[in-house]
Amino acid sequence: MRRLVLKNFRMVDEAADVFGTLVVEDGIIREVAVGAAAAGSSADMVIDGCGFGDGAVLMPAFVDLHAHFRDPGFPKKETLESASLAAAAAGYGTVVCMANTDPVIDTLEKAVSLKERSGALGLIDLYPVLSLSKNMEGRKLSGIRNLPAGCALPLMLSEDGKDLADERLFLAAMAEARRLGIPVSCHCDFGGIEAEAAKTAGRPRAEWSRIEENNAVRRAIELGKRAGCHVHIAHVSTMEAAALIREAKKSPPANPHFTLTCEATPHHIGAAEEDAIRMGTESRGRVNPPLRSEADRRAIAAAVCDGVIDAIATDHAPHSEADKAAGAPGFTGLETAFAACFSTLNIDLRRLSALMSANPARILGLYKGPGGRGRIAQGRRADLVIADTRAVWKVRPEQFKSRGKCSPFTDRELRGKIFVTIRGGMITFGGESGVR
Repeated sequence: MRRLVLKNFRMVDEAADVFGTLVVEDGIIREVAVGAAAAGSSADMVIDGCGFGDGAVLMPAFVDLHAHFRDPGFPKKETLESASLAAAAAGYGTVVCMANTDPVIDTLEKAVSLKERSGALGLIDLYPVLSLSKNMEGRKLSGIRNLPAGCALPLMLSEDGKDLADERLFLAAMAEARRLGIPVSCHCDFGGIEAEAAKTAGRPRAEWSRIEENNAVRRAIELGKRAGCHVHIAHVSTMEAAALIREAKKSPPANPHFTLTCEATPHHIGAAEEDAIRMGTESRGRVNPPLRSEADRRAIAAAVCDGVIDAIATDHAPHSEADKAAGAPGFTGLETAFAACFSTLNIDLRRLSALMSANPARILGLYKGPGGRGRIAQGRRADLVIADTRAVWKVRPEQFKSRGKCSPFTDRELRGKIFVTIRGGMITFGGESGVR
């Protein structure tokens, strides 16, 4: 499809909230006409915002910094195809997937293979991370030392939920990240002696996991300062961790190469430990880090609103029903992400677009340059989403594209529904209404 016109839309990104028309040619935004129809009438396809109702809004497609696609190795939980369909249905054009697959994604060849398979599907841009250590065993570095500086893949490194206990190895991995100019996503679950003592004493998960997260966030920041790399803190969930990040961002770094960013998940923004108790704290309600107290949830939402937290990432972690019953941690997060955040956060759509599109694109280095994503602007790639801000719907996991059906938002009424997702000027989800 060479020329696509989207007319009569409220268009919202991090910098603007205007009414007008968008012209896309060869997958790139060529014209943004505010308040009037764009010049020229010829088009391969026209999408008219009037066909979607008064609540329709055109936004940049979302960018997810943190998802588990379970492929290769775990088809009962998820496949590349089912995860990609879920991401497209959720409004995502770009997704970073974690390395805890079978085999572990610990070499460039494995990452390239998965990306090529994703490219053949044509639904999303998938960027697999590389693990920090070989086979995620924490003993020696993965293939990251063999990566040339400036390589197109990966855009992020991560050991997923296994922060390296060996400080020297962690620093060596951070040094490689600095050389490559990409972030290390730290999942912050290494709590040291204090957390282990709490576990040994039989303290509840809510207590020792809090020690783990808080100590690990402090450790990741300090090691990142020493290494002079970009540290990205994953799924911030405690008020103390948010405060540590706030303080670190306020203090001028001793190492000018040190950068700190972080993310929160929709489930830590919109759900709390009461939801986990209702679902079963050691079964369907289990997630890492756990759903926290209502006070923590409010603190995380406040940190999102005031800019301490840079991005919203789903931590999409699907499991089979049997796995969840046995206590496998994780929720299915893609298809409720926009609605959960739009329903919960007291922010406008421009700020939400920054959190779900522009800021994640910046963190990955995909924001600037020709074909950059995360904004609605001339020369940007046409990764777009049409959402209905007035739609109210009840979450029914059996309707998910994902194979994982466990969500803390099950049966909850949420506001905001994805109508259409467009990647590089091509429709990847929806489009039945308002299109000719």
